[in-house]
Amino acid sequence: MEFQVIAKDNQSKARAGWLQTDHGLIETPIFMPVGTVGSVKGVNQEQLANDIQAQIILGNTYHLYLRPGTGILERTGGLHKFMHWDKPILTDSGGFQVYSLNTIRKLKEEGVEFRSHIDGSKLMFTPEGVMDIQRSIGADIIMAFDECTPYPCEFEYAKKSMQLTHRWLARCVKHKNESEPMYGHSQSLFPIVQGSTFNDLRKESAEFIAGMDCDGNAIGGLSVGEPAEKMYEMCELVCDILPADKPRYLMGVGTPANILENIALGIDMFDCVMPTRNGRNGMLFTTQGIINIKNKKWEDDTSAIDEGLDCFASRNYSKAYLRHLFSVNELLGLQIASIQNLSFYLYLVKEARKHIITGDFCSWKNSMVKQVSQRL
Repeated sequence: MEFQVIAKDNQSKARAGWLQTDHGLIETPIFMPVGTVGSVKGVNQEQLANDIQAQIILGNTYHLYLRPGTGILERTGGLHKFMHWDKPILTDSGGFQVYSLNTIRKLKEEGVEFRSHIDGSKLMFTPEGVMDIQRSIGADIIMAFDECTPYPCEFEYAKKSMQLTHRWLARCVKHKNESEPMYGHSQSLFPIVQGSTFNDLRKESAEFIAGMDCDGNAIGGLSVGEPAEKMYEMCELVCDILPADKPRYLMGVGTPANILENIALGIDMFDCVMPTRNGRNGMLFTTQGIINIKNKKWEDDTSAIDEGLDCFASRNYSKAYLRHLFSVNELLGLQIASIQNLSFYLYLVKEARKHIITGDFCSWKNSMVKQVSQRL
């Protein structure tokens, strides 16, 4: 994997660059649609590539391990071939999913023992096992196994958790270096900075992760309920420590405003379920602001969903038609809303990149944050 910064903003820490993988080039800053089980909900791969213009998507180790399982993935040549997606893929290690199973998990030095949410069977994730699973999946970027702490969190718990994450990382790196990719393309490992919202822990974790000299670095544990101001504070601290010549990935974030503010702090990569999840509930993110398409005010509005986007669904379906689809529980409505929101998120990072390159990112960002956050 190769990463290069091609432009920096003079009034912030925002940067534009590109990330080269064996499955293609990724222009940064970038947003990654979440395809947890090998599918971005409600959207097919042709729409992802052509309408939404996604450059990379995310899959999840925990869910793919349970279904369809590594055996099927290996027999079909990995996730790229299984889901017919020839662009880059990143896999989350499953640490966040195991965190969400906190009532049915047991944390040990060896790894995490938990029960499947599907059939209750007892399972074990170890750093080595998670590396093996991600080898079987075949993602271009794979994540180290970590423990994600909740918010709020006691300092001592956060410290012990961070130290465990660091020990697990050393095991991930060792095991990855002792194994080979399965499908003829390289895989890059990203470790994850933890430490909750404690400055000294985040600093210690960022320094440890930077010292591992991996291909890129991630920041975790900042989409678990903490105030946005704390998220920004932690990101600014960590970005000042993580190497500038490697991509920085903020996991699970967030709203359009969150993404813009974190780009200004030096983040390059994002993912979040919000565009598709909120879209399925009738909330549309548009270039003009936020729309609740279920509201009666859109019943007779025959204007396009979003003229500001170069996307078939956004330009060719009206707000009235989309509201009608939601009112009759038509599945097409969920699909159109998901395409709209994902297209908007990809548009947002593409515009950010353009304004970083042209040198007016900060003024554009400040006005854009207000515009995209207003409710119409």
